Amino acid sequence: MTYAITQTCCNDATCIAVCPVNCIHPTPEEPDFGRTEMLYIDPRSCIDCGACADACPVDAIFPADALRPGQEAYAAVNAAFYEDRAPREAPADGPVFHAWGAPAFARSLPSDFGRLRVAVVGTGPAGMYAAEDLLLHTDAEVTLVDRLPVAGGLVRYGVAPDHPATKRIGDTFARLHTHPRVRMYLGVQVGTDVTAEELAAHHDAVVYAVGAAGDRRLGIPGEERAGSVSATAFVAWYNAHPEVAPDAIDLSGTERVVVVGAGNVALDVARVLVADPETLAATDIADHALAALRASAVREVVLLARRGPEDLSCTAPELLALGQLPGVRLVVDDHDPRVWAAVEAAGPRDKAALLRGAVRERVDWARPPGEARRIVFRFHSAPEEVLEGAVRVTGAAGSNGAAGPAEIPAGLVLRAVGYRGLPVADLPFDETTGTVPHTGGRVEGRPGAYVVGWIKRGPSGGIGANRTCAAETVGTLLADAVDGVLPKPTGTARGFDRLARRRARHVVDARGLAAIERAERARGDEAGRPRVKLGTLPELVAAARGRRRAAG
Repeated sequence: MTYAITQTCCNDATCIAVCPVNCIHPTPEEPDFGRTEMLYIDPRSCIDCGACADACPVDAIFPADALRPGQEAYAAVNAAFYEDRAPREAPADGPVFHAWGAPAFARSLPSDFGRLRVAVVGTGPAGMYAAEDLLLHTDAEVTLVDRLPVAGGLVRYGVAPDHPATKRIGDTFARLHTHPRVRMYLGVQVGTDVTAEELAAHHDAVVYAVGAAGDRRLGIPGEERAGSVSATAFVAWYNAHPEVAPDAIDLSGTERVVVVGAGNVALDVARVLVADPETLAATDIADHALAALRASAVREVVLLARRGPEDLSCTAPELLALGQLPGVRLVVDDHDPRVWAAVEAAGPRDKAALLRGAVRERVDWARPPGEARRIVFRFHSAPEEVLEGAVRVTGAAGSNGAAGPAEIPAGLVLRAVGYRGLPVADLPFDETTGTVPHTGGRVEGRPGAYVVGWIKRGPSGGIGANRTCAAETVGTLLADAVDGVLPKPTGTARGFDRLARRRARHVVDARGLAAIERAERARGDEAGRPRVKLGTLPELVAAARGRRRAAG
């Protein structure tokens, strides 16, 4: 028996570190690492030890003969990755299963080096991987700062509720919240409550892990109409983000939704819109979103893709899962002869091949959606204008005989064309890329300031990609410390504590965060759900304070 890695793979390489036979690839040392959509287990060399499954932070690894319904295809997906790769030979001598390289300690400080005090701004995956790296490789003290009164970033507010295994990476990060060398200041905004200069004055270095909170625009007429919303806002809405109002999304009277884009976020929102609400009721979806979906008339979601199926921007695991939704048909609009030709020509490893099981249909947009729920891919089509109750889209009119422009009636239009970083207080900013200019994570022209995650490299890569990204940034920071180029702080840890609590109205620490966690899980127990999220800033702050009142 062999093991197989499945859809929820986070690519953080924890499994690789514990594998005794080097059967999981690509490894961080290989060129393909970070470029493949997931990691893969070689069935020819797997010895069925289960170490990888035990170590996986997102429960993505299972015995191949025990894969759950809908996951059986991943045994073949893993094996296919190795079809043209030669098996690795075990060394002829030596007590280990494979040859290990020489140990390397690239991120460390001399034993007699003074203790660093580092602030990490942002408690999403990028920030927490940076904090973990600092805590594991040095004796640094880490100050975690976040503008929201609850930690988690995109793990809490970006991962779809029907992906609970992916959310489990948050448990890995949560153990760092109470680390003896960590201090947490949630509900503190850098640039408003405390300035970037004040934060730097109390720390040897500051690592900004603020992500990409903005969204890319379509740049078409009608984009600002009511009923035209960013997928970023929609995801925040169904995840109970406290800065998105419960009534921000109106699904009443909407039978068809058009989603512009075909990346993973587009697939996430499509799934949530057509999923059985009673299935979602077993997740941590926002109460207001669950109520709206229960009352919703949405039966069809159209995914609008400018290019063809051969250029799909979603990952193969997410596309594979989309075709396995109970009670939901997957349809490919056959409006352009290039579309199905690309599907038929796709090789076994091409994502387009996964659409062969979809229904091929020339969709008549003049007709309302049928009773059955379905997701429709319309390729080679881009939005031209958002109209009242519809969106005008391009076809591919020309000598190939494809259909011309069309109007697709829709009560809601969601743009899912990418996230975008926003300017960070007192740091340089590249408007073109939406990132902070840097060298190996070191912010240009700002000694002691560093970046990690999407604000560093742009909105690319999943959760695990932040681990190697953080390793690079922390390595640069520690090299600067050894070289003596970090500015010496003038303030103390106690001084920053006083400053933050004086300036920020409601500071939540690790104990307050634990109280929020208990409150949400208790609400979940009452409702028969894993948790019921607190969806407003006052609720979150009140829950954190409730811990202190109980303790008193």
